Amino acid sequence: TAGQRCTTLRRLIVHRDIKQALLDKLLPAYRSLRIGNPLQAGTLVGPLIDRASFAAMQHSIAQAQQQGGQLLVGGQRQLEQTFPQGFYAAPAQTAIVQHETFAPLLYVLSYDELAQAIALNNDVPQGLSSCIFSNDLREVETFLSAAGSDCGMANVNIGPSGAEIGGAFGGEKETGGDRESGSDAWRQYMRRTTNTINYSRELPLAQGIQFE
Repeated sequence: TAGQRCTTLRRLIVHRDIKQALLDKLLPAYRSLRIGNPLQAGTLVGPLIDRASFAAMQHSIAQAQQQGGQLLVGGQRQLEQTFPQGFYAAPAQTAIVQHETFAPLLYVLSYDELAQAIALNNDVPQGLSSCIFSNDLREVETFLSAAGSDCGMANVNIGPSGAEIGGAFGGEKETGGDRESGSDAWRQYMRRTTNTINYSRELPLAQGIQFE
């Protein structure tokens, strides 16, 4: 989907101690992604939907750089000679920015304490899907609690796949169409009542009361 999905991973918040080691593995993986016709086997990154989407991606990259971020890899237009009407972009990694750009763009941020990571996670207008990777049960439980992620979906040790929409799907804040998708969506249009139905023609009375 080239990042053009509401649950695409857009921000990677990684502990400062392992950030460089992660980037050393992540950057070569980004450079190796096959860009091309999505109908062909082996293609991992298809085109952006139109020229405006490519321009939005370039604007987001420029904005990140203006805010002190560094473009680590990608971002350039690809296959222009092969597909002159198509807008293919090399997946890019940069830093900072809170704007949701529907493009293959990943922002990488660092943190020192879990509370900082949660604050970064929540400090955006969007609140759809979020993830935590941790072997510490206390961290996981904190992330899933009311003190943790403020997103409508929270994943543990797995990224946002897009398959979440089959569950009790819903976004918070300014994203995800509120809770109008998924298996539980009908509930918001209903109200609960307690119904007691007497199918007989007699009137049962409580505590054995009788009217003579």
